[in-house]
Amino acid sequence: MDAPGSERNVLGGVLQPCGTDPMTGFTRDGSCRSGPEDVGSHTVCAVVSAEFLALQRRLGNDLSTPRPQYGFPGLRPGDRWCVVAVRWKQAAEAGAAAGVVLAATNARALEVVPLELLRAHAVDVPDDASSLGEQPPGGLG
Repeated sequence: MDAPGSERNVLGGVLQPCGTDPMTGFTRDGSCRSGPEDVGSHTVCAVVSAEFLALQRRLGNDLSTPRPQYGFPGLRPGDRWCVVAVRWKQAAEAGAAAGVVLAATNARALEVVPLELLRAHAVDVPDDASSLGEQPPGGLG
């Protein structure tokens, strides 16, 4: 296993933090790090939308309701959260994908979600935008 801080993002760079308000990550360190204990693969750094949250609730994965007993504040649209790769892909296929912060999305997500699908919903632009490939006129459509 890699040393702490050496995990890679889907663009091949060092994994960047996803969010600290609320504190996200399988280990609640603000990063979408993953390891053997993370069987769900909480590896996609998503900027959740109302549509994404509503779909997750309908699928039995309520991310909106606070659960203080687990230290979970409940998410609101615009929050950044490390989501399970399979759940994110399911939402994308249903037309309710959350935005993706590529620099903070763990390379392990690529075991489940194709890079092109993540790129199609990217909300960050890396320093080297050529790594994103061809984009429609007007940017990240």
